[in-house]
Amino acid sequence: MIRVAVVGTGNIANAHIKAYLQFPDRCRIVALVDIIPGKAQKVKEQYGLDAEVFLDHREILGKEIDLVDVCTPPYVHAEISINALRSGKNVVCEKPMAASLEECDAMLKARDESGKKLSIIAQNRFREPIRNLKALLDSGMAGAVRHAEINSFWFRGHSYYDLWWRGTWEKEGGGCTLNHAVHHIDMLGWMMGTPDRVTSILANTGHDNAEVEDLSVSIMEYPGALATVTASVVHHGEEQELVFQCEKAKIAAPYSVFASLPQPNGFPLKEADPAFREKADAFIAGLPPIPWELHTGQLENVLTALETGGDVAITGEDGRRTIELITAIYKSGAERKTAALPLDREDPFYTVEGIQANVPHFYEKTVSVMDQAGEISFGADFRQGGEKK
Repeated sequence: MIRVAVVGTGNIANAHIKAYLQFPDRCRIVALVDIIPGKAQKVKEQYGLDAEVFLDHREILGKEIDLVDVCTPPYVHAEISINALRSGKNVVCEKPMAASLEECDAMLKARDESGKKLSIIAQNRFREPIRNLKALLDSGMAGAVRHAEINSFWFRGHSYYDLWWRGTWEKEGGGCTLNHAVHHIDMLGWMMGTPDRVTSILANTGHDNAEVEDLSVSIMEYPGALATVTASVVHHGEEQELVFQCEKAKIAAPYSVFASLPQPNGFPLKEADPAFREKADAFIAGLPPIPWELHTGQLENVLTALETGGDVAITGEDGRRTIELITAIYKSGAERKTAALPLDREDPFYTVEGIQANVPHFYEKTVSVMDQAGEISFGADFRQGGEKK
């Protein structure tokens, strides 16, 4: 039986707790931690958990706990994860992995020195449409990628940034690029790797109660290909998609394929090549089903890794690559010039202090509330005509 401690009992913790409750014969939540008095107790009662409640994560470091699940605001991800690893506990940490590459590297060092496991949440990799898109790309059926279009479109009202830890570079670590597009940037890195150069523009167009950006547009240069990434919390409708224009066809999530056929003059025929669609459909139909999706899928993978001694599907290196791409976006947008990758330890954007000293502060955060009513959503489900979840 794997003993789990959940640190941070805000909105996102609900997805984690519900996931663990799917596996009562494999794991048990034995501790809940939150710095706000009464908050963890309320969650304990909500789910009927037989768990101890604590105000400080340091109080659980000496407890018999196998897995610490970090669901706090980003600015303490590294501290909590490192302390847990050094105390001999495995860690799963919500996105983003940390607020800087320096913190990511410190987490990886603590993992290696402790011999424990570290997994960074990237739950969209456990969505079936995203798994299908990755498999279709890897099959080579569509040929080499020439252009990727990554649209991380979200909508967040003005009051979103009133919550105490949101809207500041110190506590949130960034805006929509770090905390919303992190999902889509992770998927881009998973499918295409790390680009050579990044050119970006940052803006705050609709949230004058936040220091951070609510919109960014980036161009990423790969050998033989370009990717455009738009991160936003000002888009009505939240139409999120990943589109890969390849040598032989367009493939996308939500699932869409289109293979153009040229006329003798090079112009395309009006109709797509039906043979490619049939081949792609058959390939997708032949893939095995995913038994568990989203957080449940990833946390089940972590449980399996602990039970078998195997590797986690999404590693600390995966989380670090995403942070490096996002850091390059901030560096380029702040300096108004192209950023080359990889970023080295001497770069001012390698540290939290360097980031905070160099990024633009668009507005001053003027409101700070401890809690907000309402449900949260996890964006598009990437199915054709699917509902946002």
